[in-house]
Amino acid sequence: MINRIQDKKEISKKLKERAIFEGFTIAGIASIPGSSRIKLRNNALERWLSNNYHAEMKWMEAERRRNIGSLFEEAKSVLSVGYTYINSQNNNNNFLKVAKFGQGEDYHKVIHKKLKNIGKWINKEIPDCKWKICVDTSPLLEKAWAEEAGIGWIGKNSNLISKNNGSWFTLGFMILTKDLISDKPHQSLCGKCDLCIEHCPTKAIVEPFVIQSDLCIAYHTIESRGKTIPKKIEKNLDGWVAGCDICQDVCPWNKSVPFNNNCETTPKEWITNLNIDALTWDDETWKENLQGTTLKRIKPWMWKRNIQANLKNNETNI
Repeated sequence: MINRIQDKKEISKKLKERAIFEGFTIAGIASIPGSSRIKLRNNALERWLSNNYHAEMKWMEAERRRNIGSLFEEAKSVLSVGYTYINSQNNNNNFLKVAKFGQGEDYHKVIHKKLKNIGKWINKEIPDCKWKICVDTSPLLEKAWAEEAGIGWIGKNSNLISKNNGSWFTLGFMILTKDLISDKPHQSLCGKCDLCIEHCPTKAIVEPFVIQSDLCIAYHTIESRGKTIPKKIEKNLDGWVAGCDICQDVCPWNKSVPFNNNCETTPKEWITNLNIDALTWDDETWKENLQGTTLKRIKPWMWKRNIQANLKNNETNI
Protein backbone atom coordinates (compact mmCIF):
# COMPACT_ATOMS: atom_id res chain seq x y z
CA MET A 1 0.00 0.00 0.00
CA ILE A 2 2.84 2.39 0.87
CA ASN A 3 4.61 1.80 -2.45
CA ARG A 4 1.38 2.38 -4.34
CA ILE A 5 0.85 5.79 -2.68
CA GLN A 6 4.46 6.76 -3.39
CA ASP A 7 4.03 5.76 -7.01
CA LYS A 8 0.89 7.86 -7.27
CA LYS A 9 2.70 10.84 -5.79
CA GLU A 10 5.61 10.42 -8.17
CA ILE A 11 3.37 10.05 -11.22
CA SER A 12 1.27 13.06 -10.18
CA LYS A 13 4.37 15.18 -9.66
CA LYS A 14 5.96 14.17 -12.95
CA LEU A 15 2.73 14.76 -14.87
CA LYS A 16 2.49 18.35 -13.63
CA GLU A 17 6.19 18.89 -14.32
CA ARG A 18 5.65 17.64 -17.85
CA ALA A 19 2.84 20.15 -18.31
CA ILE A 20 5.15 23.00 -17.33
CA PHE A 21 7.85 21.58 -19.63
CA GLU A 22 5.39 21.70 -22.54
CA GLY A 23 4.82 25.42 -22.00
CA PHE A 24 1.92 25.69 -19.60
CA THR A 25 2.21 28.24 -16.81
CA ILE A 26 0.35 26.30 -14.13
CA ALA A 27 -0.89 22.76 -13.65
CA GLY A 28 -2.93 20.92 -11.04
CA ILE A 29 -4.78 17.67 -10.54
CA ALA A 30 -8.29 17.00 -9.25
CA SER A 31 -9.90 13.69 -8.40
CA ILE A 32 -13.22 12.69 -9.95
CA PRO A 33 -16.01 13.17 -8.87
CA GLY A 34 -14.44 16.03 -6.90
CA SER A 35 -15.33 17.70 -3.63
CA SER A 36 -18.66 19.19 -2.56
CA ARG A 37 -17.77 22.48 -4.26
CA ILE A 38 -18.32 20.85 -7.67
CA LYS A 39 -21.93 20.26 -6.67
CA LEU A 40 -22.17 23.89 -5.56
CA ARG A 41 -20.77 25.05 -8.91
CA ASN A 42 -23.28 22.86 -10.72
CA ASN A 43 -26.06 24.46 -8.66
CA ALA A 44 -24.73 27.90 -9.57
CA LEU A 45 -24.77 26.91 -13.25
CA GLU A 46 -28.41 25.82 -12.90
CA ARG A 47 -29.38 29.18 -11.38
CA TRP A 48 -27.48 31.03 -14.12
CA LEU A 49 -29.28 29.06 -16.83
CA SER A 50 -32.68 29.42 -15.18
CA ASN A 51 -32.22 33.21 -15.23
CA ASN A 52 -31.41 32.95 -18.95
CA TYR A 53 -28.12 34.74 -18.31
CA HIS A 54 -26.54 32.62 -21.05
CA ALA A 55 -28.69 34.42 -23.68
CA GLU A 56 -28.15 32.76 -27.10
CA MET A 57 -25.41 30.41 -25.86
CA LYS A 58 -27.64 27.34 -25.79
CA TRP A 59 -24.67 24.95 -25.72
CA MET A 60 -24.24 25.90 -22.07
CA GLU A 61 -27.38 23.89 -21.36
CA ALA A 62 -25.72 20.56 -22.30
CA GLU A 63 -26.49 18.00 -19.61
CA ARG A 64 -23.03 16.44 -19.95
CA ARG A 65 -21.49 19.66 -18.61
CA ARG A 66 -22.75 18.69 -15.16
CA ASN A 67 -21.04 15.29 -15.13
CA ILE A 68 -17.38 15.02 -16.10
CA GLY A 69 -17.68 11.23 -16.00
CA SER A 70 -20.03 11.32 -18.98
CA LEU A 71 -17.20 12.71 -21.13
CA PHE A 72 -14.86 9.76 -20.65
CA GLU A 73 -15.51 6.25 -19.41
CA GLU A 74 -13.67 5.20 -16.22
CA ALA A 75 -12.52 8.80 -15.60
CA LYS A 76 -10.73 9.06 -12.24
CA SER A 77 -8.61 12.22 -12.39
CA VAL A 78 -8.35 15.42 -14.38
CA LEU A 79 -5.22 17.42 -15.16
CA SER A 80 -5.96 21.13 -15.37
CA VAL A 81 -3.50 23.50 -17.06
CA GLY A 82 -3.30 27.22 -17.70
CA TYR A 83 -1.68 28.77 -20.78
CA THR A 84 -0.63 32.40 -20.40
CA TYR A 85 -1.49 34.51 -23.43
CA ILE A 86 -0.55 38.02 -22.32
CA ASN A 87 2.30 39.42 -24.40
CA SER A 88 4.34 42.59 -23.93
CA GLN A 89 3.32 43.61 -27.46
CA ASN A 90 -0.41 43.50 -26.72
CA ASN A 91 -1.88 46.79 -27.83
CA ASN A 92 -5.31 48.13 -26.93
CA ASN A 93 -4.46 51.77 -27.55
CA ASN A 94 -6.04 51.78 -31.00
CA PHE A 95 -9.53 53.15 -31.48
CA LEU A 96 -10.64 49.62 -32.44
CA LYS A 97 -9.70 47.13 -29.72
CA VAL A 98 -9.38 43.35 -29.63
CA ALA A 99 -9.28 41.39 -26.37
CA LYS A 100 -5.82 40.06 -25.56
CA PHE A 101 -6.81 36.39 -25.69
CA GLY A 102 -7.54 36.74 -29.41
CA GLN A 103 -4.54 38.75 -30.57
CA GLY A 104 -2.20 35.80 -31.18
CA GLU A 105 -2.56 32.25 -32.46
CA ASP A 106 -5.73 30.23 -31.86
CA TYR A 107 -5.30 29.11 -28.26
CA HIS A 108 -7.48 26.05 -28.85
CA LYS A 109 -4.91 24.65 -31.28
CA VAL A 110 -1.94 25.75 -29.19
CA ILE A 111 -3.30 24.10 -26.03
CA HIS A 112 -4.46 20.96 -27.85
CA LYS A 113 -1.02 20.45 -29.39
CA LYS A 114 0.72 20.81 -26.03
CA LEU A 115 -1.76 18.46 -24.33
CA LYS A 116 -1.28 15.93 -27.11
CA ASN A 117 2.47 16.02 -26.41
CA ILE A 118 1.67 15.27 -22.77
CA GLY A 119 -0.53 12.42 -23.98
CA LYS A 120 2.40 10.92 -25.89
CA TRP A 121 4.48 11.18 -22.72
CA ILE A 122 1.71 9.44 -20.74
CA ASN A 123 1.62 6.61 -23.28
CA LYS A 124 5.29 5.93 -22.57
CA GLU A 125 5.49 6.68 -18.86
CA ILE A 126 2.02 5.59 -17.67
CA PRO A 127 0.95 3.03 -20.30
CA ASP A 128 -2.04 1.82 -18.28
CA CYS A 129 -3.56 5.32 -18.29
CA LYS A 130 -5.99 6.39 -20.99
CA TRP A 131 -6.65 10.07 -21.58
CA LYS A 132 -8.98 12.55 -23.27
CA ILE A 133 -8.18 16.15 -24.15
CA CYS A 134 -10.69 18.93 -23.46
CA VAL A 135 -10.30 22.57 -24.41
CA ASP A 136 -13.19 25.03 -24.08
CA THR A 137 -15.19 23.48 -26.91
CA SER A 138 -15.98 20.46 -24.70
CA PRO A 139 -19.06 20.42 -22.42
CA LEU A 140 -17.00 20.67 -19.23
CA LEU A 141 -17.48 22.86 -16.18
CA GLU A 142 -14.01 24.21 -16.84
CA LYS A 143 -13.39 26.90 -14.27
CA ALA A 144 -14.91 24.77 -11.51
CA TRP A 145 -12.54 21.92 -12.27
CA ALA A 146 -9.57 24.27 -12.58
CA GLU A 147 -10.44 25.67 -9.16
CA GLU A 148 -10.85 22.11 -7.85
CA ALA A 149 -7.36 21.31 -9.17
CA GLY A 150 -5.95 24.29 -7.24
CA ILE A 151 -4.59 26.34 -10.14
CA GLY A 152 -6.73 29.36 -9.29
CA TRP A 153 -10.09 30.60 -8.06
CA ILE A 154 -13.17 31.90 -9.83
CA GLY A 155 -13.16 35.66 -9.37
CA LYS A 156 -16.07 38.06 -9.08
CA ASN A 157 -15.74 38.74 -12.83
CA SER A 158 -16.18 34.96 -13.39
CA ASN A 159 -12.63 34.59 -14.73
CA LEU A 160 -10.23 32.11 -13.19
CA ILE A 161 -7.52 33.99 -11.28
CA SER A 162 -4.10 32.72 -10.24
CA LYS A 163 -2.24 34.32 -7.35
CA ASN A 164 1.01 34.52 -9.35
CA ASN A 165 -0.33 34.72 -12.90
CA GLY A 166 -3.49 36.80 -12.68
CA SER A 167 -6.24 35.88 -15.12
CA TRP A 168 -4.43 36.26 -18.45
CA PHE A 169 -4.52 32.56 -19.28
CA THR A 170 -6.76 30.07 -21.02
CA LEU A 171 -7.54 26.58 -19.76
CA GLY A 172 -6.95 23.05 -20.98
CA PHE A 173 -7.76 19.67 -19.46
CA MET A 174 -6.89 16.01 -19.71
CA ILE A 175 -9.37 13.54 -18.27
CA LEU A 176 -7.44 10.47 -17.09
CA THR A 177 -8.32 6.90 -16.14
CA LYS A 178 -5.51 6.87 -13.54
CA ASP A 179 -6.22 7.56 -9.88
CA LEU A 180 -3.75 10.31 -8.97
CA ILE A 181 -2.97 12.55 -6.00
CA SER A 182 -5.21 15.59 -6.14
CA ASP A 183 -4.14 19.12 -5.27
CA LYS A 184 -5.96 21.20 -2.71
CA PRO A 185 -8.86 23.21 -4.20
CA HIS A 186 -8.10 26.93 -4.34
CA GLN A 187 -9.81 29.37 -2.01
CA SER A 188 -11.10 32.71 -3.25
CA LEU A 189 -8.75 35.67 -2.72
CA CYS A 190 -10.99 38.41 -4.11
CA GLY A 191 -11.82 39.55 -0.61
CA LYS A 192 -13.74 42.84 -0.46
CA CYS A 193 -12.45 44.05 -3.83
CA ASP A 194 -15.24 45.00 -6.25
CA LEU A 195 -13.21 46.85 -8.90
CA CYS A 196 -14.35 44.56 -11.74
CA ILE A 197 -17.98 45.12 -10.78
CA GLU A 198 -17.54 48.89 -10.41
CA HIS A 199 -15.72 49.33 -13.73
CA CYS A 200 -17.94 47.23 -15.98
CA PRO A 201 -19.56 49.96 -18.12
CA THR A 202 -22.68 47.92 -18.90
CA LYS A 203 -23.10 46.47 -15.37
CA ALA A 204 -22.90 42.95 -16.79
CA ILE A 205 -21.61 41.60 -13.46
CA VAL A 206 -25.06 41.68 -11.91
CA GLU A 207 -23.76 40.26 -8.62
CA PRO A 208 -20.35 38.92 -7.54
CA PHE A 209 -19.39 35.92 -9.72
CA VAL A 210 -22.48 36.24 -11.95
CA ILE A 211 -22.39 37.58 -15.53
CA GLN A 212 -25.55 38.45 -17.42
CA SER A 213 -24.40 37.70 -20.95
CA ASP A 214 -26.80 40.00 -22.78
CA LEU A 215 -25.26 42.94 -20.87
CA CYS A 216 -21.68 41.90 -21.68
CA ILE A 217 -19.62 43.64 -24.40
CA ALA A 218 -17.64 40.45 -25.07
CA TYR A 219 -20.84 38.50 -25.62
CA HIS A 220 -22.28 41.02 -28.06
CA THR A 221 -19.08 41.37 -30.09
CA ILE A 222 -18.21 37.65 -30.23
CA GLU A 223 -21.26 35.46 -29.64
CA SER A 224 -24.38 37.43 -30.53
CA ARG A 225 -25.69 36.94 -34.06
CA GLY A 226 -27.97 39.95 -33.80
CA LYS A 227 -27.89 42.23 -36.84
CA THR A 228 -27.27 45.26 -34.64
CA ILE A 229 -25.69 45.95 -31.25
CA PRO A 230 -28.29 47.01 -28.64
CA LYS A 231 -28.20 50.74 -27.87
CA LYS A 232 -27.27 50.29 -24.20
CA ILE A 233 -24.26 48.19 -25.24
CA GLU A 234 -23.35 50.33 -28.25
CA LYS A 235 -22.93 53.51 -26.20
CA ASN A 236 -20.42 51.74 -23.93
CA LEU A 237 -18.31 49.94 -26.54
CA ASP A 238 -15.44 52.45 -26.35
CA GLY A 239 -13.67 50.82 -29.28
CA TRP A 240 -14.16 47.16 -28.43
CA VAL A 241 -14.87 45.11 -31.56
CA ALA A 242 -13.79 41.64 -30.41
CA GLY A 243 -14.20 40.87 -26.73
CA CYS A 244 -13.49 43.16 -23.79
CA ASP A 245 -10.70 43.22 -21.19
CA ILE A 246 -11.99 45.89 -18.81
CA CYS A 247 -12.79 43.61 -15.85
CA GLN A 248 -9.34 42.00 -16.17
CA ASP A 249 -7.44 45.25 -16.77
CA VAL A 250 -8.66 46.66 -13.44
CA CYS A 251 -8.09 43.46 -11.43
CA PRO A 252 -5.33 43.96 -8.82
CA TRP A 253 -4.08 40.41 -9.42
CA ASN A 254 -3.18 41.43 -12.97
CA LYS A 255 -1.00 44.38 -11.99
CA SER A 256 2.33 42.57 -12.34
CA VAL A 257 2.14 39.20 -14.05
CA PRO A 258 4.81 37.56 -16.23
CA PHE A 259 4.46 37.87 -20.01
CA ASN A 260 4.53 34.96 -22.41
CA ASN A 261 6.45 36.52 -25.29
CA ASN A 262 6.59 33.58 -27.69
CA CYS A 263 5.47 33.57 -31.31
CA GLU A 264 2.15 31.93 -30.39
CA THR A 265 1.02 34.90 -28.30
CA THR A 266 2.53 37.68 -30.41
CA PRO A 267 -0.28 39.89 -31.79
CA LYS A 268 -1.07 39.60 -35.48
CA GLU A 269 0.04 42.67 -37.41
CA TRP A 270 -3.44 43.33 -38.80
CA ILE A 271 -4.89 43.32 -35.28
CA THR A 272 -2.25 45.76 -34.07
CA ASN A 273 -3.10 48.08 -36.96
CA LEU A 274 -6.87 47.51 -37.10
CA ASN A 275 -8.77 50.60 -38.26
CA ILE A 276 -11.90 51.58 -40.17
CA ASP A 277 -10.32 50.44 -43.45
CA ALA A 278 -11.47 46.96 -42.37
CA LEU A 279 -14.97 47.97 -43.44
CA THR A 280 -13.77 47.75 -47.05
CA TRP A 281 -12.25 44.27 -46.74
CA ASP A 282 -13.94 41.53 -48.75
CA ASP A 283 -14.64 38.09 -47.30
CA GLU A 284 -11.43 36.67 -48.78
CA THR A 285 -9.33 39.29 -46.97
CA TRP A 286 -11.13 38.55 -43.72
CA LYS A 287 -10.62 34.81 -44.24
CA GLU A 288 -6.90 35.33 -44.80
CA ASN A 289 -6.50 37.53 -41.75
CA LEU A 290 -8.60 35.37 -39.44
CA GLN A 291 -6.83 32.16 -40.45
CA GLY A 292 -5.10 30.57 -37.47
CA THR A 293 -6.81 32.77 -34.88
CA THR A 294 -9.63 32.12 -32.44
CA LEU A 295 -11.37 35.19 -33.88
CA LYS A 296 -12.80 33.15 -36.78
CA ARG A 297 -15.82 32.79 -34.53
CA ILE A 298 -16.61 36.41 -35.39
CA LYS A 299 -17.87 36.36 -38.97
CA PRO A 300 -16.90 39.18 -41.39
CA TRP A 301 -20.37 40.72 -41.23
CA MET A 302 -20.14 40.74 -37.42
CA TRP A 303 -16.77 42.55 -37.53
CA LYS A 304 -18.36 45.19 -39.74
CA ARG A 305 -21.37 45.40 -37.42
CA ASN A 306 -19.08 45.91 -34.42
CA ILE A 307 -16.91 48.51 -36.17
CA GLN A 308 -19.92 50.46 -37.42
CA ALA A 309 -21.46 50.44 -33.94
CA ASN A 310 -18.28 52.01 -32.59
CA LEU A 311 -18.19 54.59 -35.37
CA LYS A 312 -21.81 55.49 -34.75
CA ASN A 313 -21.20 55.82 -31.02
CA ASN A 314 -18.06 57.89 -31.63
CA GLU A 315 -19.99 60.32 -33.81
CA THR A 316 -22.67 60.60 -31.15
CA ASN A 317 -20.07 61.56 -28.54
CA ILE A 318 -18.37 64.23 -30.68
